[in-house]
Amino acid sequence: MKTPILAAAFATAFVPAFAPAALAETWGMDPTHTEVLISWNHAGFSIQTAKFLEFDGTLEFTPGDVANASADFSVKVASVHTGVDAFTGHLLGGGFFDAEAYPEITFVSTSVEQTGDMSAMVTGDMTVKDVTKPVTFDVTVHSLGEHPAGRFAEPYEGEWLGFTAVADIKRSDFGVDAFIPVGSDEVTITINSEMRAGGFSF
Repeated sequence: MKTPILAAAFATAFVPAFAPAALAETWGMDPTHTEVLISWNHAGFSIQTAKFLEFDGTLEFTPGDVANASADFSVKVASVHTGVDAFTGHLLGGGFFDAEAYPEITFVSTSVEQTGDMSAMVTGDMTVKDVTKPVTFDVTVHSLGEHPAGRFAEPYEGEWLGFTAVADIKRSDFGVDAFIPVGSDEVTITINSEMRAGGFSF
């Protein structure tokens, strides 16, 4: 999945104040500093979480041209991890994600709106179990510029973007409807990521 999600937004949105003179047009995710989390209420007693361990994301943009920025993001459904094997198995089954039939979840941005000096709303099409619905992420940009780790680690040289993106969805909209309302219909998606201009590799 490409980091569709939000990246585009930020980078381009904040070019006037924060961008260096030269920025690559493609940004790639650092998998060691990216996480994709989902959380929900369990029977009113607790907030539970799971994460996806395999994902992909890219951002395309021209500095100063927010309207034409684009980003996309995908996760491998089979990589979902809860820390409890039996529960992870339930999430992979037909009442939830049905990973065998629908191996990926994707998000492709359709619009970006700057909402503050370091914030944006990124709207796009999310597809889960072959159902596509519009979803909006609230994005907070933590930093845009040189990475301090670049002083001693070559992979971290260059320009970087760090952000958190959060969206609330109803899982029943996507056919993920087992055990509602014991497990809440409302699910929060949180993406934390660091992205490098020009792509990232070790």
